[in-house]
Parts: sequence; structure tokens; C-alpha cells
Amino acid sequence: QVQLVESGGGLVQAGGSLRLSCAASGRTFSSYTMGWFRQAPGKEREFVAGISWTGASKYYADSGKGRFTISRDNAENTLYLQMNSLKPEDTAVYYCAAREIGGVTQRRDEYAYWGQGTQVTVSS
Repeated sequence: QVQLVESGGGLVQAGGSLRLSCAASGRTFSSYTMGWFRQAPGKEREFVAGISWTGASKYYADSGKGRFTISRDNAENTLYLQMNSLKPEDTAVYYCAAREIGGVTQRRDEYAYWGQGTQVTVSS
């Protein structure tokens, strides 16, 4: 199995940027499809972006298209989410997740491993 630890969250003004990181340990990181999800207070956890194990395929929820970029460094066992032009509605706890078999999916129950989350707060 793989262990995931997110970092890089914080408080930022609207229009600002943040780069989230997810450090992986345990089984070979490069064998996992990875995803970023977020959960705002009172809302369900939702898909933000996903990336195939090679990094060749990337998918985004409509909410982040054109603003967010997912990437991975398999040599460093790290997943990233670059978030630009942040909006107050992006405020949430952001989680990285790993899927052992299969490609990117928006279904959170398809991801077996999760980090503890990192808080992102965007002020207006």
C-alpha cells in the first residue's frame, strides 16, 4: 500500500496562487493513478483533477479547468496541484488519493488510499 501526506495549503487572497504537494511512501508511487479531491464544509468530497501513472493523461473538473494544473514526479514520489486565479469558492480541504488499478475516475470510492488533507482558504 501507499501512504500519502499533503502539504502546501494556506490562506491566500482571491486571484492568488498555491501549489499543493502530496508526498508518497510505501509501494511504488509510479504504479498508481492519482487524484486530487476537495471537500468544503457541508458539502460532499468532489473530484478536482486526476493524472495517469505515466503522467501522460490528465483530467480536470470543470471548476478547475484553465486554472489548476496537476502533475507528478515519479522519481521524487510526489504529486502536485498548481492552483492559480483562486476564488473564494475554492476554499476547502484538499486531499490526494491513489488508485491501484485502472485509469483516472471522478468516483472517490475507486481510490483506496487517501492523505489527511490540507486546508486551502481563499479570502475575498
